[in-house]
Amino acid sequence: MAKRTKKTTDDELPGGLGGIFAGLADLVEKLGDLADKGKELSGTGELSSLGKGKGLSGVYGFNVRVGLGEDKGRLKVEPFGNLARDKESGHTVVQEIREPLVDVLEEEDYTLVVAEMPGVSSKDVSVSVEDDVLTISAEKGDKKYRKEVLLPRPCAQDRMVVSCNNGILEIKCRN
Repeated sequence: MAKRTKKTTDDELPGGLGGIFAGLADLVEKLGDLADKGKELSGTGELSSLGKGKGLSGVYGFNVRVGLGEDKGRLKVEPFGNLARDKESGHTVVQEIREPLVDVLEEEDYTLVVAEMPGVSSKDVSVSVEDDVLTISAEKGDKKYRKEVLLPRPCAQDRMVVSCNNGILEIKCRN
């Protein structure tokens, strides 16, 4: 005779994983709506006490877009945060440096790069560019961010205007 197994509820899953799994069903539904409407979807999460008492904290998020124009209907998923899969072991690890969410927008006279780095100000940010690769890094206390961004065209350092307000970094690369 088969054993009857107890159904695990979201609240009973270890480490608060129930909320993550419950959110996946919503995500699938929203992705379908997203594809129909040609819009954008993003989500974030924060996990505390990772590593069994080591006091580690992880942040992970994603941004999903459906392309318009030449990329019409194509989904693009861009992750951000400091959780990653270790290539050798396959386990999830918490990295010291977070990858910020970055948007690249092509305007008529310039390319605009917007990066979200909560907790940093303009004095904490370093920006460099080599040909068409923009490197953004910032550090304030225990918050460290770094991201390399491929620009649609090369940009000279002296043609960039950089501003940062309330953790939102804006870089305008003039044509």
